[in-house]
Formats: sequence, structure tokens, C-alpha cells
Amino acid sequence: MKRVVTTVLVVVFLAGAVPAFCQEERPNADLSVSLLSAYIWRGQQLSKNSLVIQPSATFSYKGFSANIWANYDTDLYKDIKALDNLTETDYTLSYEQDFGFLSASVGYIYYALDQALDSQEFYVSATLNSFLSPTLTVYREFAHYPSTYLTLEVSHSFPVVKDVSLDVSLLGSALFSDDADAYPDPDDPDDEFSGLHHGKAAVSMTIPVSAFVNGEAARYFTITPEVDWVFPLSGDGSKDMSHRALGSKDNNFIYGGVTVSFTF
Repeated sequence: MKRVVTTVLVVVFLAGAVPAFCQEERPNADLSVSLLSAYIWRGQQLSKNSLVIQPSATFSYKGFSANIWANYDTDLYKDIKALDNLTETDYTLSYEQDFGFLSASVGYIYYALDQALDSQEFYVSATLNSFLSPTLTVYREFAHYPSTYLTLEVSHSFPVVKDVSLDVSLLGSALFSDDADAYPDPDDPDDEFSGLHHGKAAVSMTIPVSAFVNGEAARYFTITPEVDWVFPLSGDGSKDMSHRALGSKDNNFIYGGVTVSFTF
């Protein structure tokens, strides 16, 4: 419960501090909350039969960004050994640069976990500013679960009406572990996992909501309903996902929900 209070206080403090800071430096801020039917992370089922609430706050200026994100599980599954419903809080620092045909970013993520040792990663990402916006991201965990995780994602937005869009994306991943205890080869527990892992197909709709400021319409809120499908990309990936599933051998997950964002 203390972690819940701490996280809320941090978000409230930052939300209150940004408007005053904006008068001078004009950074960007985005506050959002997602209500989802499941929490699936890198193919791993981290919740079951419960609503998860995921608040997020991002503050950026001249390419630099700071983010705090959390996962609150409203009804912890019996196999989850977390001590609190707030199972995870992540802190991310990043820098992004646009080179015209290419956008690149680097970042650091600290995962504060309630049921495992905290994790830390560095990552680099590159996006081609072209059709489908292909994006390659490489994550390197260096704290307690040494491994390299790669994703390749393509996405596209289809205009629906006015500023409303239908957004689709497809992601594939690969995992190269250096730790057989954390990520073992499903066919040889003494060896590390190495190869394709899982994919994710997502469909969402971006719906801006207008608010009136000084008699003029200004868009601050965005509502984004979504549906996601996570599935294995290899035999070993399928076995790993089944091994980590909660109370079953599932390796396919369909879930969804809605995100409400406030940008200023």
C-alpha cells in the first residue's frame, strides 16, 4: 500500500509542477491510465482473470524524456507471489533524435518488481520514417537476468473520420539469454534460451476528445480502445510461454481494454 501512495504522490507532484515549468521551457507532458483485461509482458502471462490498471506519466523536453509506469492488479491470481496489488513500477529515461529518414532513441529502464529481483536494461531503437514505420529495438538486461531481447515492429494508421484513426501493428521478438536459470532452453534446462520467441498483433482506435479553453476548442484528451493478440513464433517460444503461463499451458493470449490520455 505504501508503494501505491508513493507512486500516486510522485505523479501528482509532477503533474502539478509541469504547468509552472511549461511557462518557461514548454516541455511536453502526457498522463494516461490503461484499463486492461490482462497484463502480458514479452509473452509472459503476468495476470489472470482480473482487471489491471496501468497509470503512466511521461515528461519530455528537447528529445529527453522521463517516464514512470505502474501495474496494479485488482485481483492477484493465486500463483502470483506478489506482496502487494501494485506488482511493478518502471522508471525510464530516454533520448530521441530525428534524422529525417530515420528516428533513433536510447534509454535506460529500471523495473521495480514486487515478486522478483529488480531488473535494469539499456536499449537502443531505430525507426525508418517510411511506409509501415519499421522499428528495430534491442534491449540488454544487465542486473540479475542477463539477456538480449530484440523486437521488430511495423505499424500503420488508417484515417476514419476527422482526426479519428484505426491503428494496426505487428511485432516479432527474439530472446538470447545468458542465464539458464532465468531463461532456460525448454529442451535443455542447462542451456540458455536462444531464438525467436513471440509475436504480437494489435488493433486500436485513436479518438481525440475536444475541450474548450477560453471559448476555443483544444484537444487534450485521447481515448484509445485496443485489442491485442500474443502468440508464439517458434517451438521453443511456445514451450517457454506455456511454462510461464498461470495455472495452464496457454501460449496464446487475447486481451484488450482502453487507455485514456491527457496531454499538455
